[in-house]
Amino acid sequence: MDLMNYPPRIKVCGLTRIEDVQAAVAAGVDALGLVFYPDSPRHVSITQAAALCRHIPPFVTVVGLFVNASRAEVHRVIEAVPLNLLQFHGDETVDQCEGFGLPYIRAARVRPGVDLLEFASQFASARALLLDTWTPAYGGSGESFDWALVPSECPLPVILSGGLTPDNVAAAIRQVRPVAVDVSSGVESAKGIKDAASIRAFVSAVRGA
Repeated sequence: MDLMNYPPRIKVCGLTRIEDVQAAVAAGVDALGLVFYPDSPRHVSITQAAALCRHIPPFVTVVGLFVNASRAEVHRVIEAVPLNLLQFHGDETVDQCEGFGLPYIRAARVRPGVDLLEFASQFASARALLLDTWTPAYGGSGESFDWALVPSECPLPVILSGGLTPDNVAAAIRQVRPVAVDVSSGVESAKGIKDAASIRAFVSAVRGA
C-alpha cells in the first residue's frame, strides 16, 4: 500500500488542557500528542494525561512523547494512560524504543549533515520517521528546517514537523509529501495553550493541500 496516495494525517502535539483536546477533536485531527518530558513547557503528569484522555473519543490516536526516559518511566505512563503510540524524541537506541507492547515512531532532528536515510535504516522497526528541526536542546523550536533536506525516497513513512503553521503547511505538504504532519507551537496562543481557531485553520489548510 502506497501511503503517499492518501491525504496526510494530522497530529496536534503538546496538549495540556481539556478544552484544547476538545477543540482538536472537534476540528477533526487524527492524533493528539501528550508530552512526558519534564523539561518541556508542555509537559503533563500521568494524572493530567489520564484526565485528558477521558475526553478523547475512539479512533483518535493518543501519542506519548518521551525524551531519554527510563524503561521504568515509560512503563509507568503506559500502565496509567491509554496510549496507542509511542514517540521517542531523544537519543534512544532501537532497543530503548522496542519492547513496550506498543508501536513507536522515532524523531530525527534535521540539519545539514544529518544522514536521514542512515538514521531511518537504524530504526526499521519504527512505524514512521518524524522530522523536526534541530536545536541544541530537546523539544520543538517553533522553527522550520530546509525541507529540501528530506530525501525523496525514505525507507520509513515521513511525518513532517518543525515550525508548521496554517500559513506554511500546504506548501510543506506539496514539497515533502509526508504521510502526516505534526503541529504544536504553530497553533498556540502561548506555550502549551492551543488556539481553537488556529487548529481549525491548520486542519483546513492540510485538507486543502
